[in-house]
Amino acid sequence: MRVLGKYELGKILGEGNFGKIKREIATLKLLKHPHVVRLYEVSASKTKIYMVLEYVNGGELFDRIALKGRLSEREGRKLFQQLIDAVSYCHDKGVYHRDLKPENVLVDAKGNIKVSDFGLSALPQHLRNDGLLHTTCGSPNYIAPEVLSNRGYDGARSDIWSCGVILYVILTGSLPFDDRNLAVLYQKIVRGETKFPKWLSPGAQDILKRILDPNPITRINVTGIKAHDWFNQDYTSVVPIDDEEDLCLDDTPCSIKEHNESDDNGNTPTHINAFQLIGMSSSLDLSGFFEKEDVSERKIRFASNRPPNELYEKIEVIVTEMGLQVQKGHGKLKVIEKFKASKCPGRSESLSVAAQVFELSPSLYVVELRRSQGDSMLYRQLCTKLSNDLGGCKSQLICKAESMPELNNFKGDVPVSTVCLN
Repeated sequence: MRVLGKYELGKILGEGNFGKIKREIATLKLLKHPHVVRLYEVSASKTKIYMVLEYVNGGELFDRIALKGRLSEREGRKLFQQLIDAVSYCHDKGVYHRDLKPENVLVDAKGNIKVSDFGLSALPQHLRNDGLLHTTCGSPNYIAPEVLSNRGYDGARSDIWSCGVILYVILTGSLPFDDRNLAVLYQKIVRGETKFPKWLSPGAQDILKRILDPNPITRINVTGIKAHDWFNQDYTSVVPIDDEEDLCLDDTPCSIKEHNESDDNGNTPTHINAFQLIGMSSSLDLSGFFEKEDVSERKIRFASNRPPNELYEKIEVIVTEMGLQVQKGHGKLKVIEKFKASKCPGRSESLSVAAQVFELSPSLYVVELRRSQGDSMLYRQLCTKLSNDLGGCKSQLICKAESMPELNNFKGDVPVSTVCLN
């Protein structure tokens, strides 16, 4: 049995690409609701990221519907109430699922639902200047008509449409919009062409018609759904999990620690695993990490295949030549500039920059320069000098992986592409 930290690894239930995983981690960290699958912990090895999720042993809602054909209005209403509670909570947190379907709704042993798979979700930072989302995504039979228009859409209203399709499937056992020809299917969705079985109660038909309104402006919203008579039968709103009472989630990620040997000078490169790599960028947004950073800001990173001892030695030589001082300790170099105010009019503080080397693989390292205070112009000069002197094919700048897949040289679940600095 393979062991990962305090966990024993059983069979693989599924794997995802890195972009989808980082988005799901970022999203699930925001969500604590009884009807949303919980993220308890993130563990990592050097090449893999493991998400420790809530175990939901009742299978997918899709399987339950397939087994029974369709559910009674009473049972279906209960599940739909829980679904709307979960989706409404997500929207209040600024999260739009964008791929709601019975396969992504799990059912626990007590018959309660848990919304899962937030790999296509959107957060407020994904909105454009018009306040709308523009990425076309979702499953064909459940996608909202406005998403197909390519003119932007409201994430909350499109999620409500998908909830309506799910309700239709729950109550009838069939899809409201279906066709083997994708173009014809989308035409039906855009026109809202569907029929409602006569044996459905008037209340069920009414709420379905108001949700499956192809016009997002006139489509019923969460408030309207919760005020609907059919929805309100036997309805009890659930209370989101109180952060203070939630003692299960450990916000400190569990990492697999490996032994790092010191070099001849006693410098120990800080080993970095896959999750720590994510954490180096704020809010799990890697755009700043995989793109060239503006050295006028507080930090810059570049990659190199030089050994750590050579990197530290070279940095020390360069900064000394620039008239700066170096302090060593704890696997870091601290670059400082001390001066007298009388000799440096207009300056009120000394430059302080920490330099640290992180190991990505046995032959690839990341150098991070972080300015805590001091002259930004001198800091830029320092960064330029280090980049130039550590340049050539020996040093590499981390850049966007998805734009240069042919340069991908980091084997594992975290893609890192490199290009030589000239």
